[in-house]
Amino acid sequence: MIKTGILGATGMVGQRFVSLLEGHPWFEVVAVAASSQSAGKTYAEAVKGRWCMPGGIPSAVGKLLVKTCQDVDSMVNEVDLVFSAVDMDKDSIRALEESFAEHVAVVSNNSAHRWTEDVPMIMPEINPEHVILIDAQRKKRGWKGLLAVKPNCSLQSYVPVISALEPFDVQKVEVTTLQAISGAGKTFKTWPEMVDNVIPFIGGEEEKSEREPMKILGNVVNGKIEEASSPIISATCIRVPVSDGHMASVAMELGKEMSEKDFITRLESYNPLSGMDLPSAPKQLIKYCPEDDRPQTHDERDYSDGMGITVGRLRKDEILGWKFVALSHNTIRGAAGGAILVAELLKAKKYI
Repeated sequence: MIKTGILGATGMVGQRFVSLLEGHPWFEVVAVAASSQSAGKTYAEAVKGRWCMPGGIPSAVGKLLVKTCQDVDSMVNEVDLVFSAVDMDKDSIRALEESFAEHVAVVSNNSAHRWTEDVPMIMPEINPEHVILIDAQRKKRGWKGLLAVKPNCSLQSYVPVISALEPFDVQKVEVTTLQAISGAGKTFKTWPEMVDNVIPFIGGEEEKSEREPMKILGNVVNGKIEEASSPIISATCIRVPVSDGHMASVAMELGKEMSEKDFITRLESYNPLSGMDLPSAPKQLIKYCPEDDRPQTHDERDYSDGMGITVGRLRKDEILGWKFVALSHNTIRGAAGGAILVAELLKAKKYI
């Protein structure tokens, strides 16, 4: 078992890490860290009254004493892997994650290092080959550990579809994301203003939705990522009154002819991680829903334990050519679960 720590363990994504790692066959949580307000308490005491995951607090983690995130020396003596879900300003996150990566593997849910030149931003089904960037990273920085990040939750549902449709030359994508309140670290109890409400703006999300896919779909050249030049993506991101699950309404222009059968076949057969036996990887990443009213957030967000993607409503579009709806679970596939899958890939590739 790989001894594992969680930074920002008391927040919503940190709690999701704790929940998903319970019983994990490879990773054992032995250390948790949060702000000074939680330090010194048991984890169960620190999250009392604000635990928002299904099921109870895992008993072994509940008994752990919470450290401060700045207690680097203590944590790196206990763990070989750290998941980062801290809520701090970007400069502080960068410095903190680098201080850990000097000694141990760090897989981050945060955006602070997504555009750092020698840090791979990985969706394991799409760009697993980007892990080789870690070789250049270690050589340049002299690190014993490593730093890798996962991309933003808003693009998890539609970028795998773009990748699956590579043979049809996706040239333009217009996407509107309908994003759950847990993406802001909130519940309806803590954000009552979202009940019966829609907010047509989420700061920074549209830029991430448009830019990050270019790095994911790019290539490693001379120790850094050469970004993809296509497709061109235009995004609108909207906060909607849903607890979990980000939905995307997507229109796309293709350079090659495609039929409805081509679309469904490509999506449902798209499984680049097949044979790697990563514990968190879905057996079928993308499921197509033929019903007119699917996928629905409440019923499909937990497909394949929240790590899968559901797509439906494929139809012709008079402007770009084709359009569809896609759905993913934002705090599982889009956050903690996606980061755990990245760590599993790194272990399988012998970087951890």
